[in-house]
Amino acid sequence: MAFGSVFLLLSAGLALLSEAAPPVSADSNHPLSIKILDSVRGSPAPNVPVKLYKEAADGSWELLNSKQTNDNGELHELTSKEKFVAGLYKIELDTASYWKTLGLNPFHHHADVVFTANDSGYRHHSITVLLSPFSYSTTAIVSEPVE
Repeated sequence: MAFGSVFLLLSAGLALLSEAAPPVSADSNHPLSIKILDSVRGSPAPNVPVKLYKEAADGSWELLNSKQTNDNGELHELTSKEKFVAGLYKIELDTASYWKTLGLNPFHHHADVVFTANDSGYRHHSITVLLSPFSYSTTAIVSEPVE
């Protein structure tokens, strides 16, 4: 009997949570967020210069914005929801300047992440980059299409 009551209570709680409105994030107007982690120090990578490009019709890259990561290794304000239209994008991370400020001589001077965005409706893109002086890896979390 006790198991049935606990199960019923948990089910009711889940039903209430599923009906709640999704939380409004600070990124609702910023469809692209970047997080850079320093795998040598095991911490966020602050002050990494980041450039965002969009592929032009002639195949060249058009610079859209240029900023640096904050103290948490994050960058949220590279573009707006209105400007983040369907297309091919490139994020260029100036990894050499980051490693040189730490007294290291890296192999890669830039880490580029090239991706297609919003090809099937508006989506939020969260891109995480794990850096070391001789390698980097990326992962992305892309939301389901939103109207």
